[in-house]
Amino acid sequence: MKKLRRIRQGRVLAGVCTGLGEYFDTDPVLFRIIWVLIAIPTAVLGALIAYLVITLLIPSQDKIDYNR
Repeated sequence: MKKLRRIRQGRVLAGVCTGLGEYFDTDPVLFRIIWVLIAIPTAVLGALIAYLVITLLIPSQDKIDYNR
């Protein structure tokens, strides 16, 4: 079963878009474009807050428990 994780390899900031791209089997650039489209009308502050919240909610790839 797939798990949503922030991916370290290929990341630009915290690996959120890379993790979303891997989870949905798509290019992470798509998620980066969506983030920019959200950032423009919210004067960047809303998108930045959303990105920080998502970063805190999605666990890092380093925290994967391989014993499960």
